[in-house]
Amino acid sequence: MQYNINQMAKQLTKAEEQIMQVIWKLDKAFLKEITDALPAPRPHSNTVATILKILVEKEFVGIHVFGRMHQYYPLVSKDAYTKNSIKTLVKGYFEGSFSNAVSFMVKENNLSVEELELLLKQLKKKG
Repeated sequence: MQYNINQMAKQLTKAEEQIMQVIWKLDKAFLKEITDALPAPRPHSNTVATILKILVEKEFVGIHVFGRMHQYYPLVSKDAYTKNSIKTLVKGYFEGSFSNAVSFMVKENNLSVEELELLLKQLKKKG
């Protein structure tokens, strides 16, 4: 899947992100499949269709047309969006420092010492 800087500069709303989570999971799907995969209480299909239209305009989603049916598929991978979101979060809240972000998670007990040691082992293997 290809994406460009302009796409990734656009942030998704919570509703758009929820729809993207379903599309990433299904890989490609029609409106009814997307609506059915959403957690209860499900939004009306018109609402989902409107959000899909916005995602197409933002170039996060593409469309295959089958007569009157539209099949939607991701143009931006979940990994690419996640990577960009984390970078944006760290830049906005932790002065661009990933070590500040990790320190915060340890301080707030969101990351245990064991988890931190496991991360360090994984990083050493990659290096």
